[in-house]
Amino acid sequence: MGRSIAKKNRCPRGHQNPSPRKKSRSCTYLGRRNYSLYINRIRKEVVPERGISSRTFDIMNTLINNIFERISTQAYSLMCFRNRRTLTPEDIQKAVYLLLPGRLAKYAVAFGSEAVQRYVHS
Repeated sequence: MGRSIAKKNRCPRGHQNPSPRKKSRSCTYLGRRNYSLYINRIRKEVVPERGISSRTFDIMNTLINNIFERISTQAYSLMCFRNRRTLTPEDIQKAVYLLLPGRLAKYAVAFGSEAVQRYVHS
């Protein structure tokens, strides 16, 4: 009985004591990101004279996080289906094509590929 408790409380990689580091605030947020800065930038480009409420920011942020989570989950399942251990851009593109309808998927993949190319060549 004592052995199972000791195994359960053991740290990974054979370390004896867990590190006494303090948890940062970002770790407790469950990996959700806040895209309000980017939403505001796009809104100013499209309609500079109009405002947006905080509730609308929350809805847009939830929508973006939801789509990101769905795409990442689908890409992971495609990666596992192909018996690979590395997530490739092709997995992400196929996940986008599976989740988004027609032209929206086509534009999303095109803009995403262009953004990756700009990042690589900068």
